[in-house]
Amino acid sequence: MQRAWSFKLTPTRYILIALVALMIIVAIVRFIFGLGMVTNLNDHWPWGLWIGFDLLCGIALAGGGFSTALIVHVLHRGKYLPIARAALLTSMLGYVIALVALLFDIGRWINFWRPFFYWGYHSVLFEVFWCIALYTTVQILEFGDIFLERVKSFPLKKVLGYAMTPLLIVGIILPTLHQSSLGQLYVVAVDKLHPLWWSMIIGFFFVWSAFFLGPAMVTLEGTLAARAYKRTPELPIFQSLTKVTLWMMIVYLIVKIIDLVYRGVFSLAFNGSFESNMFLIEMIVFVIIPIIMYAIPAIRTKLWGVVTASVLVIVGVIFNRMNVVFTGMATQMGGHYFPSPWEWLVTLGMWSVLILAYLFIVENFPILIKEEHAKEVAVTHGASVGKSVPSGA
Repeated sequence: MQRAWSFKLTPTRYILIALVALMIIVAIVRFIFGLGMVTNLNDHWPWGLWIGFDLLCGIALAGGGFSTALIVHVLHRGKYLPIARAALLTSMLGYVIALVALLFDIGRWINFWRPFFYWGYHSVLFEVFWCIALYTTVQILEFGDIFLERVKSFPLKKVLGYAMTPLLIVGIILPTLHQSSLGQLYVVAVDKLHPLWWSMIIGFFFVWSAFFLGPAMVTLEGTLAARAYKRTPELPIFQSLTKVTLWMMIVYLIVKIIDLVYRGVFSLAFNGSFESNMFLIEMIVFVIIPIIMYAIPAIRTKLWGVVTASVLVIVGVIFNRMNVVFTGMATQMGGHYFPSPWEWLVTLGMWSVLILAYLFIVENFPILIKEEHAKEVAVTHGASVGKSVPSGA
């Protein structure tokens, strides 16, 4: 007999629900009276917290889906199957939140439909919008395979089964396009973005960091889920994923140094300015230290070690995006901007929605593979990749 739908209400969840309710109130005010009523945005700072954190960081944090899909289904690393569904879910919810954030930040939000009908194909933002919208659709369709395991519909599940391979392909291609394009937006800001972050290959840095962020997000999400639902963390899988993150971060660091030297701005990192100090914190604390931690077996083989390093990687990518959006632009933008309480409230509300949605779905759908099956998959290295578990792209 199919179990009933459930969602246990706890004090923490009541707080999250309250934050969502407050966000809805602020959102109504914003949509009726405009951005000026709830934000501190101005002519100097047209992009603030909602674009900087909710969109740019949110898209990067949702990178666990496409990186896990590439590892599992293209490189055929079936031992990672136990985390594939959770990676898909986290990524899908992250992209939905990013789209909502984009809607909040559009000045004339009632025109949100225009990119679907007016083809501004010369605009990078147009390409970003379409890639994010299409990729979110792909993820929802992929999640449909899981949904139909709970809500039985064999004809629809069969159709989705046929579509899963092309969805997987599209689901790997699209993120590489918009992840890099979000960085390429700043190429045109050559006279505004500080040279320590501006680069002709900033798009590469964005997509590369989003990829190595994926395993770190999977590690943190998997550990928190294991603790919340009294499961054994998939430590062997997390340890194996550190190899992917380690080598990709080494490449990132080397290319970053070569790029700075080639452009003749490497010395700016040591001139003692606020920008240089923020850049050094970004590179030393959130790139070099995690590399060292991942490289030491005594650290990466312990749960506390791999989780700590993963948290540093996650915070580091957020720190990088914030440096690009705010620190690197502050001198040339002029004026002053700091998010209003209402902006913070909307952001907290949207991420509360993500957490509540994650909890509801995990508790009602087959997302977290049972531990005995996870062990079996790890031993067999997932001989049936792509047949029973959706791609997680």
